[in-house]
Amino acid sequence: MSVEIDQLLAEAEPQRYALHTRYLNEQMVRVLRTIGFDRAYQRGKGQYLYDREGLQYLDLLSGWGVFALGRNHPVVADALKKVLDSDLPNLVQMDVSALAGVLAERLLRPVPHLEKVFFANSGTESVEASLKFARAATRRDGIVYCSHAFHGLTYGSLSVIGDDIFRSGFGPLLPGCVEVPFNDVSALERALASKSIVALIVEPIQGKGVTMPTDDYLRSALELCRKYGTLFIADEVQTGLGRTGRFLACEHWGIEPDMVLLSKSLSGGHVPVGAVLTRKWIFDKVFDRMDRAVVHGSTFSKNDLAMAAGIATLEVIQSEELMQNAERTGARLLATFEQMVGRHELVKDVRGKGLMVGIEFGAPRSLKLKASWNLLETANSGLFCQLIVIPLLKEHRILTQVAGHGNHTIKLLPPLIISDQDCDWIERSFETVISDAHRVPGAIWSLGKTLVAARARARG
Repeated sequence: MSVEIDQLLAEAEPQRYALHTRYLNEQMVRVLRTIGFDRAYQRGKGQYLYDREGLQYLDLLSGWGVFALGRNHPVVADALKKVLDSDLPNLVQMDVSALAGVLAERLLRPVPHLEKVFFANSGTESVEASLKFARAATRRDGIVYCSHAFHGLTYGSLSVIGDDIFRSGFGPLLPGCVEVPFNDVSALERALASKSIVALIVEPIQGKGVTMPTDDYLRSALELCRKYGTLFIADEVQTGLGRTGRFLACEHWGIEPDMVLLSKSLSGGHVPVGAVLTRKWIFDKVFDRMDRAVVHGSTFSKNDLAMAAGIATLEVIQSEELMQNAERTGARLLATFEQMVGRHELVKDVRGKGLMVGIEFGAPRSLKLKASWNLLETANSGLFCQLIVIPLLKEHRILTQVAGHGNHTIKLLPPLIISDQDCDWIERSFETVISDAHRVPGAIWSLGKTLVAARARARG
């Protein structure tokens, strides 16, 4: 007997949105159709997507950062095929995995101050593990997190994110969690001074809005953690593994966290995986006796497919010099977008590191533009960015999105393999769409009225 996946796909493909509407998330289907993102992609290769007509799209979302190597990289696919063909004794549980040992050793090579690895299935599971480890290691209970942070949507992770739209309706959450503004050293010290705080969890660059730390913030935060006996957890689920042109984003500021959290691109785009890199003394506080060898774990966390995907991913990042490419192409794109700040009044700021780039839009000065902007902002804060991302997809076949709810920043997270030709495509397309946005009346602002009306109907 065999499962004819090809046949199932062919039969289900025309019904994909109907199936999701009936059995899965109907609201997501409504969103996609409202903004014209219901493209029914058929194939993915590298940095490109292809729809049912065979049209090529440049993917600047990369699955929220999952596809650092692009889709269906042959080295990762080959590694997974070899695992499947080897009849390995996977997940024996009362044994240990050789591939997990190899991946752990290779993850720690670039981070020599950390000595142990715990594997999980996702970024949010890695966050959950780090919070448990921190409490076990310090015997404290308070956790500090930053405004606008995102660390995942399970209960512990949800308790340390600074975005109410995700938290609303799910309380009560984990007690003892304290929010402080990002980049505010004084507020952080006030929170840590109680000496009840077990850990600070922070993204070196915040994913929501691509918010950058000030030059001295992360180092000052680490020094305060040392002063008050608090652990420093760096959530590098999105920024790690070469995204910013370094193995870890923390390297840009020369800091050594007590724990580093990884996931997303470690999967190679195929098999979910997460990792907590930690100091040995913390790890040993958790697994401190033989009868506590299984006090924390996850059934599928060290499965051979995930470990092989991680090993292959690290090999590709190194052999194809993807960190160097991220640094080079990212610098080029940042420079291009920075020039737009001076030319286009709607473009307010550009920021990022490597291939994590944020383009922020803001209220214009001219009267005609200001009136149109205010109409959108009254309907929904951040709606203007859809007037950029929709024509980017519809007219230029570039897939991107806003960097968070109610946000005025469009985030670029392309695969680290993008080329100079791709950069030409990005720069040309953004220039055209942003220029069009400065023409009132114009097609883009007509689109804005359509979106406002659609939102009014949804509410009514």
